[in-house]
Amino acid sequence: MENRRSRRAAAAAVALITALLTLVGALTAPAAAAPPPLPYVHGGQTVPTYSYADAVRESVQVDTHLDSDHDGKPDTVAVDVVRPRTTTRVPVIMEASPYYSCCGRGNESQVKTYDQHGTILSMPLAYDNYFVPRGYAFVAVDLVGTNRSTGCGDVGGPAEIGSVEAVIDWLNGRGTARYRDGRTASPGWTTGRVGMIGKSWDGTLANGVAATGVPGLKTIVPVSGISSWYDYMRLDGVPRATDYPGWLASAVNGRPAGTCDAVQSDLNTAGDDATGDYNDFWAARDYVRDASKVRASVLIAHGLNDQNVFARNFSRWWDALAAHHVPRKLWLHQEGHTDPFDIDRGAWMTMLHRWFDYWLQGIHNGVMSGPKVRVERAPRQWQQQADYPAPGARPVRLGLGAGDGGAGTIDTGRGSGTVTLTDNPNLTETQAVGDPNTARADRAAFLATAFSGTTHLSGTPTVTLRFRSDKPDTELTAKLVDYGTAARDDYLANDLSGIENLATRSCWGESTADDSACYLDTTEIVRTTDYGVLSRGWTDAAHHTGLTRYTPVTPGRWYSITIRLQPQDQLLAAGHHLGLVLSLSDEENTTPSGTGANVTVDLTHSTLSLPVAGATHLGTATTAPRLTGTAPAAPATRSTPTRLLP
Repeated sequence: MENRRSRRAAAAAVALITALLTLVGALTAPAAAAPPPLPYVHGGQTVPTYSYADAVRESVQVDTHLDSDHDGKPDTVAVDVVRPRTTTRVPVIMEASPYYSCCGRGNESQVKTYDQHGTILSMPLAYDNYFVPRGYAFVAVDLVGTNRSTGCGDVGGPAEIGSVEAVIDWLNGRGTARYRDGRTASPGWTTGRVGMIGKSWDGTLANGVAATGVPGLKTIVPVSGISSWYDYMRLDGVPRATDYPGWLASAVNGRPAGTCDAVQSDLNTAGDDATGDYNDFWAARDYVRDASKVRASVLIAHGLNDQNVFARNFSRWWDALAAHHVPRKLWLHQEGHTDPFDIDRGAWMTMLHRWFDYWLQGIHNGVMSGPKVRVERAPRQWQQQADYPAPGARPVRLGLGAGDGGAGTIDTGRGSGTVTLTDNPNLTETQAVGDPNTARADRAAFLATAFSGTTHLSGTPTVTLRFRSDKPDTELTAKLVDYGTAARDDYLANDLSGIENLATRSCWGESTADDSACYLDTTEIVRTTDYGVLSRGWTDAAHHTGLTRYTPVTPGRWYSITIRLQPQDQLLAAGHHLGLVLSLSDEENTTPSGTGANVTVDLTHSTLSLPVAGATHLGTATTAPRLTGTAPAAPATRSTPTRLLP
């Protein structure tokens, strides 16, 4: 017994001595060496360090597990890389696009060019010129089915998103790729940290890939991007154009003739033009539904007057990201389908530089501090805003009153009376919103008294109507108008961009003989007009029960429906008048099935909900104000095509 106790005591003593020696060793061991500073970081930012002319240029094919063209072979994705010539691993700025050969990128429609061996020679846009010398690689991905990639595009669906995911997997050592001569391509030059950027379809891909939660994607910068393809191709049940998905896929198709015909036909069938319903096809292309999966930070830029990718695509995405606590910032401008690079170039490039330095290089530069939103509320008048909608914005419910042979009223009281509309497929927007005091059978106009002070509109207006129709279906259109002379952005001009080129150029990065970093300067197109359309909204009467089921109305029966207009953020000047215009078919923006319906609206149970931050500055009105000088609009004509490339 005594021996056992002695052995236990000795063992305990040994254990204690061992522990003490381990502790002493840990305390006296030299501290682990700090990682060496990045050679291209000075003064709290990345700086030009590497030669752009001497950069490594590579073209590879990334393997995928997709077979989107159903040829029995996995699709491969063409990827072009420009990276610093250094042994230091660098992060990646990536733009995936269907436009690198068919349509071009940027205001000058640039395409990729290659040398005689098929290796990338010049990239569109200035991202490579500017960021590669600062310690970034730039990677340009040909979307599946386009340029030098195989497969067939499916317009925002699993094949397109999966093809870009495969590239991020390869950059993070989870996939394989080959040079064009068959040699294995290793991504050993990168840290695996990826930031995606791009405008329109390219920005859409950034949204869609982020919604998968793919590891390695650290940030995205979607510019004028789609967050729900239904919200792009359908306007609450109303098709923008027939056979739109297949047409888009064919417009950017880079495969031999006939290869993707069946896929494109299937896209049109699944899109279901006949009903306009939100179905499984659209759900698979609705990234807002998967916002909970987003692990990347998000910097959104969007035009509040974008008539290609409507502003609802940024606002629903922004709200969903907020609900899931995704780090995010927002730039809003008053132009159309335009990149901030062509609106406020210096400020935008400064923001991008700081954003990527923070999220991809880990430089603590304070970019996430301060207000979340930078917004242009009038031409060249930028403001910082804590959030969007503006803090304190709330819906102000306004009533609609029938007029006596002309415009009706908008006021803070309850509505009264009825109005009747007759469908006119040839009604233009200029006719609908111009000269609101003149009676027309094909539209109903309502006017408020003059604003007694500046009113801040921030958020999404809605119009709720109690209506009856003499046909089983009809489109319903609402337009919110600011009546009053002012300088306004002409966002419909120059292919819905709202900008025009100047004769001068500015340079953003280093150039080579084959790849210039210098771009035409631009300016906003601003005109003085008597009124401006603030927001537009459309819906289909047969979707009064919701967007998932086409339910024709019973002629003569009363129904209630809400039209969601596009979000906006503007200051409405004192002395101006708010107007609301209701009509039926709108063939300038949509492709409705014109039914020739006659619709009666019960104004007593119809309302306009206006999102206002601060005071509304509207009073009551017994009769509509008489406006002058509102008949001729500028521009006098409008030719918005219903089929657009996003």
